Amino acid sequence: MDQNNEVKNKIVQTYAEDMAKVIEDSQGGVIKKIIRGQEESEALKRNLSPQSKKNKFFMLISFLLIFLAFATLSFFSFRTKINTVEPAKQFVSPIFNDANTFTEIKGLTKDQITQTVLNGVRATKVKNGGVEGIYLTEDKNNIVGLRKFITLIQSNFIPGDVAFVDDNFLMGVVNGETKDFFILLKVRSMIDVFDPLRAWENKMFSDLHGFFSIAISPETKYLLTASFQDGIIQNKNARILYGTDNKIIMMYILADDNSVIIADNENAAREIMLRLASSQIKK
Repeated sequence: MDQNNEVKNKIVQTYAEDMAKVIEDSQGGVIKKIIRGQEESEALKRNLSPQSKKNKFFMLISFLLIFLAFATLSFFSFRTKINTVEPAKQFVSPIFNDANTFTEIKGLTKDQITQTVLNGVRATKVKNGGVEGIYLTEDKNNIVGLRKFITLIQSNFIPGDVAFVDDNFLMGVVNGETKDFFILLKVRSMIDVFDPLRAWENKMFSDLHGFFSIAISPETKYLLTASFQDGIIQNKNARILYGTDNKIIMMYILADDNSVIIADNENAAREIMLRLASSQIKK
């Protein structure tokens, strides 16, 4: 009986010890897993933390890349604004010219501009009856328009809005018996330009005499106050400034509905009118 009890006790003791060991191993495994999981969680937090050296490095690189991208966009944006230049205005001659000259006048005075144009008139080499256009430029490629020309020579002419009197005008020389300077204005209609031209008459000779190679002297100063008179040139209405010998000193001719010629010679005016008519037929 005692022997059976002893055997039973040993079996119970062994079973209890085994259970304890299993529980111990199980708890140890769980604890180890918990500790391991905690360590992994801490490591992950450290890796994701902005304070880690690795993440600090990546954040710095990111900020640098953003800054460089912004700087690049800003550079090209401002560079586009700085380098954007308004295209030079292109002028098309209203008539056919046998030749054209382009003369730089930036920085020149009124008298120097006048002399430069006069030198171009005298130096023309176009054929007899030929026309040479003389274009004034600033910075080489910028052709001077009518209003800029008026300002540069300090003229008293007030053409009004560009819709009435075009900024595209032609200045040049007709090579005939003499070399004759002329100006050709393009207008919307004669009504638009008639009053401005009449208002300019009192100062037209003063403004333009140098281009026609007429110096102010005791013999010519009376022309500064002389009046223009009605006249007919090549069957066109004109206003003419005569000298004491009844010679034409200066005139402007209403050549057609859209053209005004300023000249000092009827032969030159005739050639310009022929070319105006020819250009209209071609159109």
